[in-house]
Amino acid sequence: MATGRRIRLMRTFRGFTQKELGEAIGFTGRTSDVRIAQYENETRVPKQDLVNKMAGVMNVSPLALTVPDIDSYLGIMHTLFTLEDTFDLEIKNINGTVCMTFNNHDLESRLRDWQKESEKLKNEEITKEEYDNWRYTYPEIPAQRTRNSLDALAKELKHK
Repeated sequence: MATGRRIRLMRTFRGFTQKELGEAIGFTGRTSDVRIAQYENETRVPKQDLVNKMAGVMNVSPLALTVPDIDSYLGIMHTLFTLEDTFDLEIKNINGTVCMTFNNHDLESRLRDWQKESEKLKNEEITKEEYDNWRYTYPEIPAQRTRNSLDALAKELKHK
């Protein structure tokens, strides 16, 4: 989720109008709601000091308003929070193990694709290079495999 959508999500979550948020962070007059609208529509990108002001006014972490840095534990946590908001991620405790599930059928189907490829790698049905190629070209490879499977099936049916 991009920064603009995150700002809008937090603003509405906290019950602010664009004008109220704009005025609370120091914009005056007619520009207050226009500037917030520009950030939310991503025609402008707020600088970090402005993000910090917005976060303070809305009583949220600045990390909740920006695209997370996934190279840190805090960034990963905020990425997961975004997935919860966007794709209905649910965190559960199953037999003492923390697990995450998605209540989104399209995403679940894609995760199943990933799990199948991961199993193939574990079972040595494909090489690490083939697995990496699948990941780094996804979704092109599944579509190509489907075409190849259909082509093979058509040839088989043609011969019968």
